[in-house]
Amino acid sequence: MVACYPRRIMGVETEFGVAAYDGARQVLTPEEIARYLFRPVVAQYRSSNVYVGNAARLYLDVGSHPEYATAECDSLSQLLAHDKAGEWIFADLAKQADETLANDGLGGSTYLFKNNVDSKGNSYGAHENYLVSRELALKSFGQQLLPFLITRQLVCGAGKIAGNKFVISQRADQVWEGVSSATTRTRPIINTRDEPHGDSHRFRRMHVIIGDSNMSEPTFALKVGSMLLVIEMLEAGFDLPDMELADPIAHIRDIAADPTGTTALELAAGGTITALEVQRATLDAAKRWLSQRPDEGTPNAEMQRVVDLWQRTLDAIDTQDFSQVDTEIDWVIKRKLLQQFRSKLGCGWDHPKLAQIDLTYHDIDRNRGLFYLLERKGLAKRWITDDDIAHAVDHAPETTRAAIRGKFLAAVREAGAAHNVDWVHLKVNRPEPRTVELLDPFANNNAEADELLAYVAAHAGEEE
Repeated sequence: MVACYPRRIMGVETEFGVAAYDGARQVLTPEEIARYLFRPVVAQYRSSNVYVGNAARLYLDVGSHPEYATAECDSLSQLLAHDKAGEWIFADLAKQADETLANDGLGGSTYLFKNNVDSKGNSYGAHENYLVSRELALKSFGQQLLPFLITRQLVCGAGKIAGNKFVISQRADQVWEGVSSATTRTRPIINTRDEPHGDSHRFRRMHVIIGDSNMSEPTFALKVGSMLLVIEMLEAGFDLPDMELADPIAHIRDIAADPTGTTALELAAGGTITALEVQRATLDAAKRWLSQRPDEGTPNAEMQRVVDLWQRTLDAIDTQDFSQVDTEIDWVIKRKLLQQFRSKLGCGWDHPKLAQIDLTYHDIDRNRGLFYLLERKGLAKRWITDDDIAHAVDHAPETTRAAIRGKFLAAVREAGAAHNVDWVHLKVNRPEPRTVELLDPFANNNAEADELLAYVAAHAGEEE
């Protein structure tokens, strides 16, 4: 048994698809509109790779994908609020880009899509990061996680139209390895590159890159909450059934194409198990774990909500009666909507109108996006509130290292002080360079950081 962290540091990184259209006319290429999108960021910070006031990282990734990496969070609802805050921040930048397009005589609107694949087949990610103990052998730990992770798409996929069929996951078709240090070449389920962003003697960062981007708050909560429970159980040496697979990747795309969960997976020890059975067995263990889980980090009451939704989703898959989760699970919400339009149009899955609906579901503009229209009509349930998200837009998480970064950023920017910042370091460049290293992601206060803030205040307004 190794150290177990029920209060766990975690974060998500979301890449967005971007486009600019005036009706059906493409106004600019994705590369061009991405530059328009980041104009206010570059004007304010002289960079397209910055940490914003809520201590999150905002940047333009390879392939002209706007990306938002949440600050360090230590509970599920906190992480969800900060993930949604990224949508709000980018939606505001999109509105500013629209104004600039109009002023430049180009017209059109900026679209940002929180999905994972574009019409040309390009894929972009939604990565999850979980702090784990340095005592863990990440590769073998990851192998234990794989049966759960390749079947998790049943409960938290975003769904998409793929040719003449509907599949439940957008990322399943893009993943080719189980556990690897690669990120783009082979796209593993778990990336083992050793970047702890903290004390490397105590921590590792487990980087999970198989998950879909979620619009639905309950789906996001189930995706992350179930993962937290499984990690906790493995760290604590809790009794989990042995479901090691002979070839974890072999059937990942078959599972995506099978909403019944009956895809058979070959066990390393011989025999088979279905995707649904893997999830059932994991859920049963999570229920037992929850009865003795320390009430830290994400409260047990919230984890019980996760388990309840997990149970209802698996029951829905088993019975194929999705009415009990068709306002909570992304792929179920989307498929129901698309099926309604298929019935009206009398068409197959390859109809262009359905492709448009599929894409518009992921539009993050809360006045225009299809998912948010469903939410306003009560056809998509909430997990948190707008007040939670609004607070996360302007404030760093108060319970983690991010709180220190947030205070530092506010102080140096108010003082006009030249500075550098990353996940671990705070640096003031003048009058004399001073750097503070924050190696404990759990700590929300630090005496050296307080001294650095006092130094900034003492030299505010001085000429560089």
